[in-house]
Amino acid sequence: MTGLRAEVRRWLAENLTGEFADARGLGGPGREHECFDVRLRWERRLGEAGWTCVGWPEQYGGRGASVPEQVAFHEEYVRADAPVRVGHIGEGLLGPTLIEHGTDGQRARFLPPIRRGEELWCQGYSEPGAGSDLASVATRAEQCGDEWIVTGQKVWTSLAHVADWCFVLARTSPGSTRHHGLSYLLVPMRQPGVEVRPIRQLTGGSEFNEVFFDGARTAAANVVGGAGNGWRIALATLTYERGVATLGQQLGFRRELERIIGIARENGAAEDPILRDRLTQAWMGLELLRLNALRALGGAGPLSLMTKLSWSTWHRDLGELAMDVLGPDGLVTGGSPYELTPEQRLYLFSRADTIYAGSSEIQRTILAERALGLPRA
Repeated sequence: MTGLRAEVRRWLAENLTGEFADARGLGGPGREHECFDVRLRWERRLGEAGWTCVGWPEQYGGRGASVPEQVAFHEEYVRADAPVRVGHIGEGLLGPTLIEHGTDGQRARFLPPIRRGEELWCQGYSEPGAGSDLASVATRAEQCGDEWIVTGQKVWTSLAHVADWCFVLARTSPGSTRHHGLSYLLVPMRQPGVEVRPIRQLTGGSEFNEVFFDGARTAAANVVGGAGNGWRIALATLTYERGVATLGQQLGFRRELERIIGIARENGAAEDPILRDRLTQAWMGLELLRLNALRALGGAGPLSLMTKLSWSTWHRDLGELAMDVLGPDGLVTGGSPYELTPEQRLYLFSRADTIYAGSSEIQRTILAERALGLPRA
């Protein structure tokens, strides 16, 4: 083991001490409320040591790490059971968008605080009437002098309750329809005219939110790619959701699967031939997810379109398998009033996997049209 992999493994071993050691493995989907303040301090510790934004070019504060090096970083991070990152939306989505499409002024203003873990971001895309059909966005923004004034509602906004900024897709051309007349705005969250209402989930947490903009303001310069070009910029941001972090995510999946296999061996469920076959199929599916993710990172074209659909379906099925392995015990919570076991939380939260970041139905339509060349719906 040499190079960046050895360096990050050594640094994590030396720094995951004290309160950070106590936060090992905390956070993540359905668990974002866990030790948030400690994880924010950890984000800033990472930033001080240069372990945020490792794939960003060096000129913007990153390490300029190659794709294999980025994979190594994410894998070692998960293997160390380090706290789940709180700055991933800024680092993984907005940062690359600004690097490619932003102005020099936008990059100078927004990239350094992301890298240092000082400003957190959320994504203002989905609306009550525009979820997977993003082109139906109705939130509007009007330029008045040197400001944009934003009015509308977003929903399912992850981490909006802790975010400092939101990148908002809004309609800036009155009378425009579909993907025309949209703009990609950077809007501060901590101001009059912004209200965040948490949405309580099946797991008891509330990392998703409704966000209401009622005359919220942002500087006229905070439009990325120019007014009216928001659709192009929004799609560019979405492409970064399928990046190298998926390899680290899959290590987390592997731990979940190994835990379920362990339970099956302990309670005798592994002796059931049907459950044993399903456990084997889950293991094989995870191996395929990893191989296809590696192929997609190498530029496998249409294969990358399958990534979200594949992992979300596999993970949902894993949650169902966990409940079947547990049997009747899976119906009883671990404590009062609502202390879920990891397997129960997996089952409940993974229902959302096939909906957020593009529902499975939309993913299949994209595959049909873009990969198979079928007529547009």
